[in-house]
Amino acid sequence: MSSHTALVWFRRDLRLHDNEALVDACGADQVVPVYCFDPRDYGQQSYGGPGSFDFRKTGFHRLRFRLESVADLRSSLRDRGSDLVVRVGRPEAVLPDVATAVGADSVSMHTWPTPEERQVESAVQQALDDVGVESRRFWGHTLTHPDDLPMDLDALPDTYTTFRKAVENDASIREPLHTPDLPARPDSVPEPGAIPALSDLDGDVSNAAQVEDEPLASPNDEQATSLFEGGETAGRERVESYIWEGDHLREYKETRNGLVGLDYSSKFSPWLNEGCLSPRYVQSEVERYEDVRVSNDSTYWLTFELRWRDFFQFQTAKHGGEFFQRSGIRNRTDIDWRDDDAQFDRWAAGETGIPFVDAAMRELNATGYVSNRARQNAASFLANNLRLDWRRGAAYFETQLVDYDPASNYGNWAYIAGVGNDSRDRYFDIVAQARRYDADAEFVTHWLPELADLPPEYAHEPWKLTDAEQADYGVQLGIDYPEPMVDLDVSYEKLD
Repeated sequence: MSSHTALVWFRRDLRLHDNEALVDACGADQVVPVYCFDPRDYGQQSYGGPGSFDFRKTGFHRLRFRLESVADLRSSLRDRGSDLVVRVGRPEAVLPDVATAVGADSVSMHTWPTPEERQVESAVQQALDDVGVESRRFWGHTLTHPDDLPMDLDALPDTYTTFRKAVENDASIREPLHTPDLPARPDSVPEPGAIPALSDLDGDVSNAAQVEDEPLASPNDEQATSLFEGGETAGRERVESYIWEGDHLREYKETRNGLVGLDYSSKFSPWLNEGCLSPRYVQSEVERYEDVRVSNDSTYWLTFELRWRDFFQFQTAKHGGEFFQRSGIRNRTDIDWRDDDAQFDRWAAGETGIPFVDAAMRELNATGYVSNRARQNAASFLANNLRLDWRRGAAYFETQLVDYDPASNYGNWAYIAGVGNDSRDRYFDIVAQARRYDADAEFVTHWLPELADLPPEYAHEPWKLTDAEQADYGVQLGIDYPEPMVDLDVSYEKLD
């Protein structure tokens, strides 16, 4: 009697819990888990089209997090008598080779909606077809499964509120799947391979020397190092710490616009976007918290934010490549987007002379993370005050963010730039935002220590200092801190 051998291809689903592709593969007699470091995801990339530019696709912070996540997955699999085959190479080349070596009948995988990911999936499927191996694809990264939406994807509302109300009223959330028992590995399984070192993947991975268990360098900020440890283990520990031990979910809605500290928001996003946490698992913990402790606006609001994440995933599935074009899904050709390398570089370095923006960019560069409130203001400054190509800002965030997700990142940038999912003006009054959300200038002075001796009103608007006040406070504009790049009061022209 013949046995069935299955591969499970791990991608941005680096977990054992609520993993339908893994559950499907574990229905076979033998299973081989595989992970590929695709060279196309690393090193310098070109963003073609109007205003073409180059950028590094995966930066230090997310790469460190990913390596830790793959290592944690391998450890969890080994604890269960299995292992993870790791290769550096294109999946459409690696997977057929491994499948052939072990005599696999099928490969189970998760699917994502963006054009780049779908192109890879199509190439993999074709390559597997060529060697007679079945492909099985599953959707497993959103709170609501697309089959449970109350409308077809092509009829999906382009505004969040309409979408949210529809899914709240007419869609259910599936229970998360349990971690399956792992079948035996076939005798013919190839060597598992080493997990590459961070220094290998940061350059040309095609010639990467692979080193097992090499210590990774740490980010510059201890807060990010201690909080954003990659892997399912660390992700579930964060859920336990934030929701249960710290009891922070109780007041999430009131604190979520914070700027400094660990627990003003859940910070689940790095683990969600690398697939170390399932959104359905997070939602199940929210519902358990509501049953055991309290159900209030804050518990609802975390679900509200998970639905925002869903919204952009489904929008990407609906609109495809239009989502990433400069004119956006609204085909805005009336905006005169500019290209100015010097201005862009000052924005990216946190040297604009606008403290709230600079603090956001310096935190992003140092840690790979920045609060939603701060990243919105930094994006608005680039897109609405400087009128620089919003896609270049989105690409910079793609490089730097530890919690990068293509749909959410580009969806939010397009939204703020006025080419995305909302026709309303999304300009942020940066000084007003700074005064409201950083009243004592704690955030600004933490990341801009050169302004630490200024009172809050001047820390947010140092250009208002007289020459005598600059001398008194020891902050000379243009020397200790930059002059502002633009006058915020006149640099924005409202668009219809």
